Amino acid sequence: MHLSLHIDHWVGLLAGVLTTSAFVPQVFQILRSRETENISLSMYAMSAAGVSIWIYYGFQIQAPPIIIFNALNLVLISTILIAKLYWK
Repeated sequence: MHLSLHIDHWVGLLAGVLTTSAFVPQVFQILRSRETENISLSMYAMSAAGVSIWIYYGFQIQAPPIIIFNALNLVLISTILIAKLYWK
């Protein structure tokens, strides 16, 4: 049982790192090119809403990894949304 929790912990951390890292190239590409025409406003708005709910859920179950990784996702997604609105 203890080993299983240990493996689950690392799997959760890996999932958080991968899902958060997935937004980083998009953020850098947008900031570098200032091109947002092909970025879906509705997709990123829904993603922001979704990760906000995950943050709430993380607080409810007292799960710091859920809170931390989704907060980082929200920062990255918000950067994309702001750029989309600013560089229309």
